[in-house]
Amino acid sequence: MGVRLEPSDEYMHELGPEPNFNESMYINCFDPVQQVGGWFRMGNRANEGSAEMTVCLYLPPEAGAPRRSVGFIYKRPPITNNDALDAGGLTWTMVRPFEELRIDYVGKVVLLDEPEQMANPKEAFTNNPFAECEVHITFTGQGKPSMFGGEPDTPHETPGEEFAKGHYEQLVAAHGTIRVGTREWEIDGHGLRDHSWGPRFWQSPWYYRWLTANVNENFGFMASRVAKREGPGTRGGFVWENGVIHLCDDVQISTETRGAESYHDKINGVLRSSRSGKEWTFSGEVMDLIPLRNRRQDPDGNWLMTRISEGITRWTVESGEFQGQTGYGLSEYLDQIIDDQPVGLAE
Repeated sequence: MGVRLEPSDEYMHELGPEPNFNESMYINCFDPVQQVGGWFRMGNRANEGSAEMTVCLYLPPEAGAPRRSVGFIYKRPPITNNDALDAGGLTWTMVRPFEELRIDYVGKVVLLDEPEQMANPKEAFTNNPFAECEVHITFTGQGKPSMFGGEPDTPHETPGEEFAKGHYEQLVAAHGTIRVGTREWEIDGHGLRDHSWGPRFWQSPWYYRWLTANVNENFGFMASRVAKREGPGTRGGFVWENGVIHLCDDVQISTETRGAESYHDKINGVLRSSRSGKEWTFSGEVMDLIPLRNRRQDPDGNWLMTRISEGITRWTVESGEFQGQTGYGLSEYLDQIIDDQPVGLAE
């Protein structure tokens, strides 16, 4: 199966006929010195008449405060076409394909000293204060050789279980500013971005684990484990090491959870590349976690519940040239919720 990725794919795609057609961009970043960062997502669902807009900021403690906090906002602003990713105060600008992308956000975020309150969004938005927020960040990448993925030349998903027709990712550097209320930070860090398009239901995977990490401009990784209701699912990812991208065809992940809700807390994993004949071992500790949810009714009128737990994570490289070095990134755990429990607890 071949994969196509052209500079034109960095821009918007033709709106498909599927009712659940989604075109989205996601990006994260973290400044290791100031211990501040976040992630941003815009998903156009023009055939449904709206977009999914999310801003999530992981913030260090204020002076005298005992703990870190999270600034968060989610909106479904109305849209009528798939011409741009620009809604709800969040704007994406492609400057140079594969090399430079800018995001700008002006609006509000809710401030959460206890971000797990977002398990009940209505209460979280009602019982916590809001602050004015402004974000302007430029992300730069190392060209097409650093890109992972694209659009397969043959369909790769079962009808009804589609999650993306095309999808690619890239590790990036991040420079800009984040302001929340009266606090402002100059950002100098790293992150990862992705772009996907095609029909999507958040209920399509049974569960997945998506891990992103940057140590510096010379080392980072993405690990992906997607489980299906039936069949083995997929395991893979990539490692960026000294200017070379290593495609990985296996990842093994073990997770320690905490609390009655079984949120992920500590992670151990190994990525393997049969093509390179190499493997990389890593461990992670979640610093801040916010649980998000998506609900959809099935044809019988039953509500399907999906939980997406987003954890800013401190990673440690456990093997190889960069052994002992630390980095930062996101650990995103998606699970269908059955009988009040996430289905992927075994992994």
